[in-house]
Amino acid sequence: GNPFGLDRTVTRGVISSLNRSLKAESGREIRGIIQTDAAINPGNSGGPLLNSRGEAIGINTAIFSPSGGSVGIGFAIPVNTARRLVPQLIATGRVRHPWLGIAGVSLSPDLVKALDLPVEKGVLVAQVYPRSPAARAGLKGGQRRVRVGNTVLAVGGDIITAADERPMESMDRLVAYLDDEKGVGQAVELTVRRGSETLRVKVTLGEFPEQL
Repeated sequence: GNPFGLDRTVTRGVISSLNRSLKAESGREIRGIIQTDAAINPGNSGGPLLNSRGEAIGINTAIFSPSGGSVGIGFAIPVNTARRLVPQLIATGRVRHPWLGIAGVSLSPDLVKALDLPVEKGVLVAQVYPRSPAARAGLKGGQRRVRVGNTVLAVGGDIITAADERPMESMDRLVAYLDDEKGVGQAVELTVRRGSETLRVKVTLGEFPEQL
């Protein structure tokens, strides 16, 4: 990288953690982030994060820093993510993210017990956004609001338990699957629990809007 304009600069450190999440300026959550204590300063963004064999494993992206300089908490996008997104950036100048069009809540044992739900794992559909892919496919959001602990939830909606026959234990898992395996305009088959029925709902994914 070129920290503070100093070109051909190399720093070293260790991988501190994997699978971190960061909020992008657009508000979207970036998952699978690599955390490192190697010094990353302004100007390093876009430089490679290398392993001990000199192989690129990530692209330096951000730091946590109250002062604006390195404090040993840096973040890099995994190189596999970059490989998947770079062709879109070259072709169109931007990345198009697939959009289902729901607000969902991951089921927990406490939530399942409190609401007496018929399944133990999945995503409770709290809201279906108007004119979204989910709305066009007929997914149902919460019909009433109840308080569970300190949280008010919209309940009574569909529960998504699988996507393309792969179990979906949480909202994070569902979003990750769509982002990693699907593209705008592609279809996903959701397994949905609606009351006592188990349904299969095919949804053609749209593009994540700039504003909801």
